[in-house]
Amino acid sequence: MKRSVPRRGRTLRTRTVISLLAAGALATAGAMAASAAPGGGNGNGGTHATGESGDDDLMASFAAFQDPRLSPSGAVTAGAYGAAWQHVQSMPVNPASYSEVTTQPLNSDSLHFRDRAASNSGGGAGFSAGRIAALAVDPTHSGVVYAGGADGGVFRSADDGASWTPIADRLPALSVGALAVAPDGALWLATGEATTAFDNFLGSGVYRLANPATSTFAPADKVGGGELDNASIHVLRFDTAAGYVFAASSHGVFRRAIAGPQDTGWQKVLAPCAGVGGSGVACGTTQYYADIANDVVVQPGTGGKRLVANVAWRSGAGYNGFYYSNDGGTTWAEANPLGAVNPRDIGNATFAYSADGSRLYVVMESPILLNKATGAHAPATVLAGVFVSPNGDVNGPYNQIATSAQLASSGSAMALPVIGSGYQPGVQAWYDQSLIVDPADPMHVYMGLEELYESRDGGASWHAVGRYWNFGLSCFSYTQSADTCDGNVMHSDQHALAVSTWPGKAPEVFVGNDGGAYARPTAQSAPGWRNLNASGTLRTYQYYSVGAGTLPSGGDAVWGGLQDNGVVLSTPTGATYQGRQLNPAGQMVEPFGGDGGDELVNPANGCQTLAEYTDLTMQLTNNCGYTANDDGTPQAITNVAPEDPGPRFIAPFTADAKDSGYWVAGGEYVWANSKTWASTSGADWQNIADSGAGHSITAVASQNHVIYAPWCGSCNPGSAFGRGILTNYGGTWHQLALPAAFPNRYIQGVAIDPADASGATAYVVLSGFSRHWAEGPGAGFGHVWRTTDGGVTWSDVSGTDGAADQLVDAPGNRVYVAADGSLVVATDLGVFTDNVKSDGLGHWKRLGTNLPTAVAFYLAPSPDGKSLYVATHGRGVWKTAMP
Repeated sequence: MKRSVPRRGRTLRTRTVISLLAAGALATAGAMAASAAPGGGNGNGGTHATGESGDDDLMASFAAFQDPRLSPSGAVTAGAYGAAWQHVQSMPVNPASYSEVTTQPLNSDSLHFRDRAASNSGGGAGFSAGRIAALAVDPTHSGVVYAGGADGGVFRSADDGASWTPIADRLPALSVGALAVAPDGALWLATGEATTAFDNFLGSGVYRLANPATSTFAPADKVGGGELDNASIHVLRFDTAAGYVFAASSHGVFRRAIAGPQDTGWQKVLAPCAGVGGSGVACGTTQYYADIANDVVVQPGTGGKRLVANVAWRSGAGYNGFYYSNDGGTTWAEANPLGAVNPRDIGNATFAYSADGSRLYVVMESPILLNKATGAHAPATVLAGVFVSPNGDVNGPYNQIATSAQLASSGSAMALPVIGSGYQPGVQAWYDQSLIVDPADPMHVYMGLEELYESRDGGASWHAVGRYWNFGLSCFSYTQSADTCDGNVMHSDQHALAVSTWPGKAPEVFVGNDGGAYARPTAQSAPGWRNLNASGTLRTYQYYSVGAGTLPSGGDAVWGGLQDNGVVLSTPTGATYQGRQLNPAGQMVEPFGGDGGDELVNPANGCQTLAEYTDLTMQLTNNCGYTANDDGTPQAITNVAPEDPGPRFIAPFTADAKDSGYWVAGGEYVWANSKTWASTSGADWQNIADSGAGHSITAVASQNHVIYAPWCGSCNPGSAFGRGILTNYGGTWHQLALPAAFPNRYIQGVAIDPADASGATAYVVLSGFSRHWAEGPGAGFGHVWRTTDGGVTWSDVSGTDGAADQLVDAPGNRVYVAADGSLVVATDLGVFTDNVKSDGLGHWKRLGTNLPTAVAFYLAPSPDGKSLYVATHGRGVWKTAMP
């Protein structure tokens, strides 16, 4: 079956410029988002979007994540995260213990989960992990490689990527921006991912691990003061000759001495808008997009004196440009690139020098194209091009060595006849960029966009050696015997590259992307890659949701939606359903492709799930998505999406807590469905209420058909931000008049007390930070609020302000009410519980201490109610006893 379109989370909604400072838990002062407005709708109905969609859905998704954390004003005072982390360390602890659930390898090409309309299985990516944002090779320990998960911390492999071990799970932040091995063998970790993705979390600074081959990171390994807290860091570079290490960050370029005391601070050396490193540069933008440093490199052969940096906001600003220093980074000047590079169209760029310093390669995004990228006539790419300065001078003159069209004709799966006119190489050049030169050959270059390309002649010719997928290619067939595609395919969206130089061993190139890591020898020209995710030990899975149901063969089927890795099913090895082997090889599978979203699972039948391909595009399976035939037939997944004008990127839906035959979902409208597992189309949903024009429902709960539906509108942080709660408590639909003390922040979760049959008692959890750190109305500080009268009055049950057992002041994501009335809240800093029965309201404890510090995004009970599943965005799914 020919596919002309991408299914990896790329569907047209709207394009807007959003902030690099995607706040996550680590919101910085002045961080601001101008997000995608609701109203894009979900007209794709679960099928693959047209190629003209480009990457707009990815853009919209970014806003959906940061909106809650920056609301209401878009401004959060520096220090918010640090204070929250310190508070967590002093909180009392409920001695719970977690076990990791998602430990099996994730086979995203599993043979019998290949629904032709909904699945990416069969596309060729093989085994997958979560997004890898950074890679480093240990030059002194053969076979030792380090991988940085976007939100999952650092993993070490001692066997050339065959298996992995986490080594940073106890740091305050698991968002990885950069990894680099210093001349003395220490591993430096820069926290705060810098791909400008919506689920980027800013960092807690830089850490140095003296013996990385054998030890693990601890908070005490921090290098410097707080200069790089609350920042994203794209790269770390060592200038060995000058004795400095440089960091390209969202606040500019910083440096410090490689050696010296650990608490030696970082010095800001280049920030054009702030007048640091030079003068006379017009900033041309607001503080929110100022001084974003994307890369810094040291030119070999200059004694450590010559440095080159790209400082630029991807949508354009007066300060955008190439900068250089001739004195080891003390002073800087703006370059005037000649030749093929247009100095008025410099956006996000990545540099790579040849080992002898003779050639400077650049891959660059175009702000001009990015700002045109909306509507029916949007450009199919935002790639300005790939360039080389053949004399190594940052001023050039530059030759253009690749265009989007040239890359599309290099064996790419993104060629116009294959994937469609709206999705050409470099369409996400603002997000996907990586570049490296073979240390042994100045003409041998690897360059990553959505796909990975290789040139062995300095850019005169290119070959797509890591295709987006095989769908749509003439070699592809769902019939296995007829599928002749080669092995030059991997997961999309390339973010990291590294080359090994181990003595006595052939050099290898390592690749990190949205689906994990791959490797092969640099000398290899034959198709194929070694998949470094196959062991299932590189567990950087970025879950948005989790749900579980029992299987007749025993154990639970655990489902969840992931970033760019679809909807994943985990079952016990040997699990069966209706006589079919679901998991004969001990692997997780991906029955639904693209970006996953919310999840609803029948607790009595784990093969029945309602999943989301973003924007309320709900899809249903009654047989675990199992396609009985080897060719992806018959259809196992059904689109049941209603047409809604304003869903959030991840829109909420749930089953009624007391009536499993009644479902509720939220976009702009509240939708109800009484056909549930017998549903066959979106027509089975009934529009039962309207939250209001321009509003989007952010959470939903139903019990005995009493429904609470919090909403935002506008959802953008800023003066137009609004929030409210729609309910039918009392028998008629109405908007609640929230009291003045109720914080004006994004309402991320809602739950109804199961002990209150009337539905009058409900809880909501708020995202963002309190008024200790954020601007905006609302006198309340807490994150959990309770009503006992159907929303007429509300009280803050987060605890006494300043008390050790107050709930942490960090973004809340989910609230769950246990059968005994105990409260459990998932936050960006872990999971917390209030045993109301024994301790009373407002007395919170950490729920265990062995959960990695990745963001806790979602909570779901086990089918028997005895356990609680926790979905983390970066470290997969975990399970603990119900508190």
